[in-house]
Amino acid sequence: MKIAIVKLSALGDIVHAMVALQFIKAHSPEIQIDWIVEERFAEVLKHNPDIDNILTVNLKALKTDKTGILAEIKKIRSYASNNYDLVIDAQGLIKSAVTAKLLGKRIAGFDADSIREKAASWFYDIKVACAYDANTIDRNALVLSNPLGIDITAEQIFNKKPFLFFNNEDSQIYDFLLKDRINIVLVIGSTWDSRNYPPDKFVKIAEALQQNCLVIWGSEQEKATAEWMATQSGLIKVMPKLDLNSLKALIAKADLLIGNDTGPTHMAWGLNRPSITIFGPTPVSRVYQTDINKVVKSASIVNPYKLNKQDYSIKDIDECEIIEQAKVLLPETYRENQIKTATRPFC
Repeated sequence: MKIAIVKLSALGDIVHAMVALQFIKAHSPEIQIDWIVEERFAEVLKHNPDIDNILTVNLKALKTDKTGILAEIKKIRSYASNNYDLVIDAQGLIKSAVTAKLLGKRIAGFDADSIREKAASWFYDIKVACAYDANTIDRNALVLSNPLGIDITAEQIFNKKPFLFFNNEDSQIYDFLLKDRINIVLVIGSTWDSRNYPPDKFVKIAEALQQNCLVIWGSEQEKATAEWMATQSGLIKVMPKLDLNSLKALIAKADLLIGNDTGPTHMAWGLNRPSITIFGPTPVSRVYQTDINKVVKSASIVNPYKLNKQDYSIKDIDECEIIEQAKVLLPETYRENQIKTATRPFC
């Protein structure tokens, strides 16, 4: 059986959907799984043994340059020559539904009551019902497994194997990872300013933990913020610009990741690495909370059906909440050292 998964973006959403692959392949090893994705996110899928082919599109570029639409349609139609038995649209948008329709004749996706762009469901032959405000990871697992007659349980997801892989990563990352210190990755950016925890509070966290804090960035503005943070604390280092392959490697080697609700933070969960995700205007139902993956949420009430980009409550989260979570997640040797030295007590 050949299936195509349409999950175009964004980084965190792709990570959340990828967890289903290991369970689909375990149930039906003979299934060929191809994944259609926006070109800029393709690298997060690479080296995953459960994906047979990664097929890219560049639909994002059509927002600013409509002249490329015919070329994109031609490209997608060429992928249809793989003769898929089933195409699953895990995105639930009109553009992803149209993409799925161009790929094959038998299409699955969410029903109209389970997605934001309800018209997308008109394109589907198999419609999966799942509340829009349900856990994002559960939703992804359901839409990918249900059309195949496979049941993925929450217990399986909690006990998942790491599913992000890397190869030939940038050797520079090992110059920043220290052997005599705990290595903590800080994710300071996201798509909205209201989702970003204040840089000065990240600095306070670094100073309290007294370990090797590595800041990653994805834009020049984020880089400037990271450089300012490094001027405020000698414990903070600014990482060079990393591609997704090297970012996976860095997170896989880190002892802890602390960051906003955004793609790189969710990669820690996909790699089974300890993490603290900081939430403001977005719902905590986007993640699984585990023994090593914790969340800190602001006091605001979030409506998952209508997110408020003007909700800046994340800035009110006391850094001590995050420091205390880190205290639990950091290796035992670190906690023992804190007790012995007592030079930098937690809040």
